[in-house]
Amino acid sequence: MRTDRRLTLLALVTAGLLWGTTIPLTKVALSGVGPGWLTVFRFTLAALPLAILARRSLRAAISPSVIAWGGIGYGAALVLQNIGIGHTSVSHAALIVGAVPVLVAVLGLVSGRGATGLGTWVGLSLSLLGIGVIASHGGGNATLAGDAMVGGSALLSALFVIAQPRLLSGRDPVAVTAVQLAAGAAAGLPAALSSGLPPMPDVTPAVAMVTLAFAGTLVPFTLFAYGQSRVSPAAAGAFLNLEPLIGFLLGVVAFGDAFAGPQIAGGLAILLGLALTSLPMLRRTPAPIAGSPLHAESAAFAEFAGPERVTVLAESGRY
Repeated sequence: MRTDRRLTLLALVTAGLLWGTTIPLTKVALSGVGPGWLTVFRFTLAALPLAILARRSLRAAISPSVIAWGGIGYGAALVLQNIGIGHTSVSHAALIVGAVPVLVAVLGLVSGRGATGLGTWVGLSLSLLGIGVIASHGGGNATLAGDAMVGGSALLSALFVIAQPRLLSGRDPVAVTAVQLAAGAAAGLPAALSSGLPPMPDVTPAVAMVTLAFAGTLVPFTLFAYGQSRVSPAAAGAFLNLEPLIGFLLGVVAFGDAFAGPQIAGGLAILLGLALTSLPMLRRTPAPIAGSPLHAESAAFAEFAGPERVTVLAESGRY
């Protein structure tokens, strides 16, 4: 069980780190294609390999709720985020996304689908404080409209994180992710078509788009689905704190955003907050309660994958 906890922690950390590259990559890719087409291309390229991998479990993963939340949490959220990123700075967009863990914790309590202890609240508060410190000290070419659109996307993402454990229960996480990414691509199609046919991007935006689809989407979404199926929404959401930190650092390196004492202090606060919310996962190793969603999902995954396939997926870095 301790090994499973460490694999879960590794999956969530890796997902958070990879997601940190998405906003800088999106900024580059948007110079070649519009926000709608970027959403369609990104999710289509990511969904196809996952659908092939989980082809035996796709039928069980297809349901109105899975499709609807894929359209909302992936399609609508990413179209809105892409539009916002086009009208604000990389650092501001990355930091606004950092509000998602707090939104997840609050919405989890309101909906009764999450239990957040004192340590988690302290950790989330520290991370939010760090994000605020960084955001208050420079942000490049940010606009209020762009920030508001990224904020709306963050709210949709938080709602999606809360809903996802119920959707994963009894289903293969890879198959669910494939169906939801496909639904996200379909949801982004109207916005894409409203801007006309997609242009032929230059080499740099094209490379950024492909990298975004695989390293920024396929791998982290799958890893996060795996990890989220084994921990509470608040615990999984805490690892989203890595996204604004990595995104901000990439903004400093690649886009020339400010980096001084306040930014360093804010980054350390984010890391400390993440440690407070994630370290209990290594200390506590409770078995899933029979009949619970966690137990049902774990049993379904074991039956679907089998020991040999679990080993292969773990060694390949997918799980």
